[in-house]
Amino acid sequence: MKKVVLGTLVVVGAAAVGGWFSLDKETRGLLATVPTNRDLLFWTQPQRDAAFRALDRIPLLAKANVVPASGTPSPLPPGPPLKLKSDVDAYMAGQRSAALLVVHDGKLRLERYGLDFDAAGRWTSFSVAKSLTSTLVGAAVKDGFIQSLDDKVSVYIPELKGSAYDDVSVRQLLTMTSGVKWNEDYADPNSDVAKFNNHQPEPGVEALVSYMRKLPRDVPAGTRWLYSTGETNLVGTLVQQATKKPLATYLAEKVWGPAGMEQQATWLLSKTGKEIGGCCVQASPRDYARLGVFILNGAQVNGQSIVPEGWWAEATTKRADIGRPGRGYGYQWWTYDDGSYAARGIFGQGIFIDPQRKLVIVSNANWAHGARDPQATEARENFYREVQQVIDEEARAPRP
Repeated sequence: MKKVVLGTLVVVGAAAVGGWFSLDKETRGLLATVPTNRDLLFWTQPQRDAAFRALDRIPLLAKANVVPASGTPSPLPPGPPLKLKSDVDAYMAGQRSAALLVVHDGKLRLERYGLDFDAAGRWTSFSVAKSLTSTLVGAAVKDGFIQSLDDKVSVYIPELKGSAYDDVSVRQLLTMTSGVKWNEDYADPNSDVAKFNNHQPEPGVEALVSYMRKLPRDVPAGTRWLYSTGETNLVGTLVQQATKKPLATYLAEKVWGPAGMEQQATWLLSKTGKEIGGCCVQASPRDYARLGVFILNGAQVNGQSIVPEGWWAEATTKRADIGRPGRGYGYQWWTYDDGSYAARGIFGQGIFIDPQRKLVIVSNANWAHGARDPQATEARENFYREVQQVIDEEARAPRP
């Protein structure tokens, strides 16, 4: 599905030359030709290769808030190498993988890197961040900042009163079933995505809210699923206004620290200085893996989950029909009817979680054929299935 960075990756010109020279030598070399347009979809492949590992370190592109590392990193002990029948190197070449990790039963069974990237670096998540923002909604419910998912969105974002979102519940916003009209066509200069980037907000109103509150209703709320990054950004705004905390701060409190992340992460900011709920957390591949394990284990801290009882059963199973057999959409998670679920971002980012097999698969990549690459997507789905089959075969094999 299409994901988009809304109004963040904006080149501001020669004033940022000093920031350019503050980058490490490797990244400066890779970014020999600095992007000069507002849309990463038009960057060259070498520019993306470099930028995806450095979005938070290129001041002429974006600013970010830091999510500190945990003081006590959780272990990722090695397990027996995963014996796949397919050629992993060939698969990674086809994906243009920067990182590929498989964790099974808490043990790291496959860890490979490409594109001159390694475990010490941070790679951008794009819309994988949507699933993090959803998890923070669950935490805000547990903490009492959000009273009910059936509350109207305007309870928490009063500037939406009188708009089409006045009829939309928090739950409908999470499942992208608001019924509000939205066009996320990258190629259409008149799409909401394109127009939003240049929107001039009303005085005293946050830019996102200023744009979203003018959108018309298309169908009744709850009757249709429509992918909208703008709405996930609204979810982020809702969490920030309900908790009175930046998303990066709340993420550090509820996830990054408790999950024992080894490295700091960053969260890119919008042009109004707020974290973007629908995009752009930068983290190390191993910490993406730790995130998957944390979620797999119920996001528990000292035996208590950070989200309400029953949250994961709702969040990671089909809440909305997306028109694909065996698939669906939960609370900002892509779901499979077998109980697996995934966080996904453009150009090949992903965290696949299979509770039945205690399996987490992390993918960071820069797909050759653009943000949406059907061939690469299908190859990744096939890889997921092959790993599942290998785990099943191991479980059936007689014990020595």
